[in-house]
Amino acid sequence: MTTRPKNALIMQSGGCTNVLNSSLFGIVSEAADAGAFGRVHGASHGLEGLLEGKTVDLTDVPQATWRRIARSPGAALGSTRRKLTPDDVPIVLGRLAALSIGYWFIIGGNDSAETGHTLSVEATKAGYDLTVVNVPKTIDNDLVMTDHCPGYGSAARFVALAAMGAGADAEAMGAASPITIQEVMGRDTGWLAAAAALGRREERDAPHVICLPETPVDEDRFVAQIEAAYTRFGFAVAVVSENARSANGVLGGQCEPWFVDDFGHPYYDGPAHYLSGLVSKRLSVRTRYEKPGTIQRSFVAAASRRDLTEAEMAGRAAVRAAMNGHTDVIVTLERAPGSAYECITGLAPLDAVGGKVRTMPSEFLDAAAGELKPAFLRYLRPLVGRLPRFARLG
Repeated sequence: MTTRPKNALIMQSGGCTNVLNSSLFGIVSEAADAGAFGRVHGASHGLEGLLEGKTVDLTDVPQATWRRIARSPGAALGSTRRKLTPDDVPIVLGRLAALSIGYWFIIGGNDSAETGHTLSVEATKAGYDLTVVNVPKTIDNDLVMTDHCPGYGSAARFVALAAMGAGADAEAMGAASPITIQEVMGRDTGWLAAAAALGRREERDAPHVICLPETPVDEDRFVAQIEAAYTRFGFAVAVVSENARSANGVLGGQCEPWFVDDFGHPYYDGPAHYLSGLVSKRLSVRTRYEKPGTIQRSFVAAASRRDLTEAEMAGRAAVRAAMNGHTDVIVTLERAPGSAYECITGLAPLDAVGGKVRTMPSEFLDAAAGELKPAFLRYLRPLVGRLPRFARLG
């Protein structure tokens, strides 16, 4: 008697990236090549869709369509920030059983890793044979046990280009509009804001100040740094993380978040507005503030080729891991030994990754001084790719 192969389910979760769909393409393509699954399904908007019985059969989607999806931003299946609750578990397992799902691939960050581990544990308790493999994803680059995360290189490229462009604009405008403060994503860590430094070639280049969650912002020092750059160069640019804080908490004295998601993450009005007002009042000069929002993770012109390639590679590695009997794990990206950059994949246990945050380490950041070290730029360059070089007449 021939046993029918089990079906697979794919879920995309958390904030979107420029390469989230490349990982989806990698899973689907590797699954087709392996021929080890029956049907491959996708959960529409992750847990939300699965709980409502909304899934889509991906097995027969044309390859030409997949190749376009692979280079599209967003999440082709629809994403979610829905947290798995104990009451959800029997419903989820029932949905999986109805679809004969034996493999679940989750593309997401540290909250998704927590979800994957919980599903693996609960399935085992219930006697349901389920292989769970996560694929890493986050522009925040804050997953532990991996060198870097798919999505980060492209978002970092956008941030670097945006800082370079803001510097050129502020320098050109001079006294009319000489100071700009840009606010970028990065809920708990400064990996993304720090990427703004990659486009600096000389001292006068933007950004002149970078504020990260790892280092409390001293407001007086911040204004002094902006004033020093403005006095010396005739313009100044700062890049700040969305959750940059002072020693007393949220910048601007805001105590209550305007929103808290299912995972308990608070959202505040960003610091750029507050800091721009502070600088304008102290220096009596016009100060712009900019908050790119989701464009920094969806602007396809800023997509890093290496990021796209590695995201697909991570998806393919997840399928191979599942075929080799691994479960309750997440794919990791690792740098191969040697002077030339080469990325290979590995695996890490989900319970060691879920709910944990990797802040910038001491070899990359002097937290006391708030200064980035050269080692960080060496780490980042291969992930972002070549940046343009601007020129000045004098």
